[in-house]
Amino acid sequence: MSNVYQIGSGRLTFEVIEKIINNNLKLNLSPEAIERIRKCRDYLDKKIASSEAPMYGITTGFGSLCNKTISPDELNRLQENLVKSHACSVGEEIPPVIIKLMMLLKAHALSLGYSGVQVITVQRILDLYNNDVMPIVYDRGSLGASGDLAPLANLFLPLIGAGDVYYQGKKREAMSVLQEFGWKPVKLKSKEGLALLNGTQFMSANGVYAIIKALEFTKKSDLIASLSLEAFDGLIDPFMDCIQQMRPHPGQIDTAKRIRQLLEGSELIVRKKEHIQDPYSFRCIPQVHGATKDAIRYAADVLLTEINSVTDNPTIFPDEDKIISGGNFHGQPMAIVFDFLATALAELGNISERRVAQLIMGLRGLPEFLVANPGVNSGFMIPQYAAASMVSQNKMYCYAASSDSIVSSNGQEDHVSMGANGATKLFKILNNLELIYAVELMNAAQGLDFRKPVKTSPLLENFLHEYRKEVPFIKDDIIMYKEIHKTVAFLNRISFDWID
Repeated sequence: MSNVYQIGSGRLTFEVIEKIINNNLKLNLSPEAIERIRKCRDYLDKKIASSEAPMYGITTGFGSLCNKTISPDELNRLQENLVKSHACSVGEEIPPVIIKLMMLLKAHALSLGYSGVQVITVQRILDLYNNDVMPIVYDRGSLGASGDLAPLANLFLPLIGAGDVYYQGKKREAMSVLQEFGWKPVKLKSKEGLALLNGTQFMSANGVYAIIKALEFTKKSDLIASLSLEAFDGLIDPFMDCIQQMRPHPGQIDTAKRIRQLLEGSELIVRKKEHIQDPYSFRCIPQVHGATKDAIRYAADVLLTEINSVTDNPTIFPDEDKIISGGNFHGQPMAIVFDFLATALAELGNISERRVAQLIMGLRGLPEFLVANPGVNSGFMIPQYAAASMVSQNKMYCYAASSDSIVSSNGQEDHVSMGANGATKLFKILNNLELIYAVELMNAAQGLDFRKPVKTSPLLENFLHEYRKEVPFIKDDIIMYKEIHKTVAFLNRISFDWID
């Protein structure tokens, strides 16, 4: 396998992005991308030289300053000032994986050849990426219209020798790192600052990360729910294919099929039951998990369109001899699906916590709070509290950011998407989900130990065998948060690729 990916050689997909990130591939500009970038830049230079008509963001100011004409000798300064003045992201530092995704997605968008940038500008983005020079960007400041101006400005300050970066584990001034590599600051030409700052790469980077994690979490959720179903001595009937076909939502059918596969060969699932029905948190796993999967698929389709689009402004069409100022930077398509995805992901945590609650109630032959001697031992009483706390917090994050808007740029930018707020909420929901799943796995494994010597399926027995190497059966009370963290580490370390 080549350790290089050619930017601009084809459409980005989630599979391609995962391969780039997980295998630490280097990024090069493809020959066809270089040709497209040069063609667009040459056209723009000639257009500026031959036209006296004002061109937004190229020979004018920005936002409500669009009526201010800029003299030719100040066009370069205009672009550099834009990057400096717009670098207003604040809050918490964005994780390196999001920084890398932002650079990857911006380089890809610029490689399409409609933005009027120089080749050296895109190449320097790839230089930073390939050498793990990580610009410092913060998680607040974008309205999600005019693109992600503030975070993208922070991201690209190092191109002009400004701002701060992390390099080799240390926080440093960007200029000192550039000098170490022998890189001169990029002299931005007309339109380039706007091309870098306009765009939806902060929103879309967070969205891509969320989709990749969400797809992984759907596998985890089905597996852990299967373990809980077994621990609760649940019924297989609600997972039969015939009932799914009566309401054939794709996610529902997929979930039921996966649960049946995970439980194949189980002694527990086929034994005679005294009860004839399970609570909804078990019986409706196909419907709830399935609805989330369908939502993820829809959101993924929107994100795929977005990351393969040109979202800066104005857009330059050399072949048509047109420079058009429009609104492709507006994040509304993503803002709406981010809110949709937030609700869908939060529901996975919601139903997980309800299964945890059922397991500790002392029902169906299980001891109360899943300890042999409750009273002296509190057992699994408080992990459920922790899960409930995070479930409730996720409900707060389900507030629809896209239903909000606020006027900016002195009224010129009078409707914004708030997609960036929607994107950063997803990151928090995913972090909570990781911990909620850990609590459910701890409870399910504990419950299954009380079912011995009757066994679950060979697949799940093997999984539990590996888990018990890390987290033991709890006989008497121990410090629980350490076991939760060990469970998270276990779930992050193992592969779920074997789950179809």
